[in-house]
Amino acid sequence: MERTCRHTDENEKLGRIMRTFKELNLEDQLVKGLEVNGIKEPTVIQDETIELLLENKDVIAEAVTGSGKTLAYLLPAFQRIDVTSKELHTLILAPTHELVVQVNNVIKELAKASEKDVRSAMIIGEVNIKRQLEALKKKPHIIVGTPGRVLELIKMKKLKAHQVKTLIVDEADKLLSDNNIDSVKAVVKTTLRERQLCVFSASVSEEAIEQASKMMKEPVLIQLTGEKVNADITHFCVLSDQRDKVNTLRKIIHAVKPKKAIVFINRNELIQEVTSKLQHHKIDAVGMFGNARKADRKKSLDAFKGGKASVLIASDLVARGLDLQDITHIINLDIPVNLNEYVHRAGRTGRAGAKGIAITIITENEIKSLMKIERMHGIEFDVKEVRAGQLVEPVQE
Repeated sequence: MERTCRHTDENEKLGRIMRTFKELNLEDQLVKGLEVNGIKEPTVIQDETIELLLENKDVIAEAVTGSGKTLAYLLPAFQRIDVTSKELHTLILAPTHELVVQVNNVIKELAKASEKDVRSAMIIGEVNIKRQLEALKKKPHIIVGTPGRVLELIKMKKLKAHQVKTLIVDEADKLLSDNNIDSVKAVVKTTLRERQLCVFSASVSEEAIEQASKMMKEPVLIQLTGEKVNADITHFCVLSDQRDKVNTLRKIIHAVKPKKAIVFINRNELIQEVTSKLQHHKIDAVGMFGNARKADRKKSLDAFKGGKASVLIASDLVARGLDLQDITHIINLDIPVNLNEYVHRAGRTGRAGAKGIAITIITENEIKSLMKIERMHGIEFDVKEVRAGQLVEPVQE
């Protein structure tokens, strides 16, 4: 299938003339709604995609976390929805319960600010299905859901997929992976061929692009390349034996006293163990991982967002999508398996003009991987050690 590629450097924004929302053909009601929330000009991904989506084009869009992807696909959807209609217009698929909740919150905020009577509903697993059936009776214009439960309701003939005009696949690198792609394909097959299909992600592999393209009509591929780690982030590394990593982590936390820190671990099964060890040492830590019950994940997330916990131990589940504010430190207990993930992990801090610190605990065997990250992303790690309760330069022998 023929694809149109647009490679745009996110860092070009300062040197390019950005169009206004009005120039992107957004209606006044939406522009005013954005202004209510202090949003006056589009981000690069919004500048690149809004017009295409308004023209009913199929789009594959890749842009870094925090670049404004959610509004990039919601604004055109809002404009195209007939609020007097009782038909479903837009179906948004997301990989996690938390991201579903977050997207739905943005929908409600935009509807309120723009004074558009756009109704939405959340469809997620591990939640009482009766409540979701009741929500569907209110005839939402937009449904946000996880693929498994969405497919279940379609098969029950409670969700009318043939009404869908626009289907959005959010965080597509997760949804087009082996674990989810069958459910996504099954949902797509229930929609009409003439519907619009859009794929958004912080990173998208060639395999994912191929999978998405097979389901789309002449998609436009937009990739914001030249992705660099935020210059406001300082990068440190601390050497440790593998068996001492958790103890090193504890010492680092005591030394830097983070206001809010996310600690990334590769293996889900170790999250509870590390959380318990930190709590034993009087550190206000909570754990969050994909296999936990929804209620437990929500409890941990609320404690972290609300300031009751200063440290969140997590897998890469929270590296994408979730809107976590005021993160002062990122600590990698493990180097990410996919070295590109370092950008997304580190990118949780140093946002909105604030300074951020990313610390990676490494073994001797991981030094080569760290050097590769430096070359890939044009950054430099300062070597530190914990001594006398402080994070300091190592003693030169």
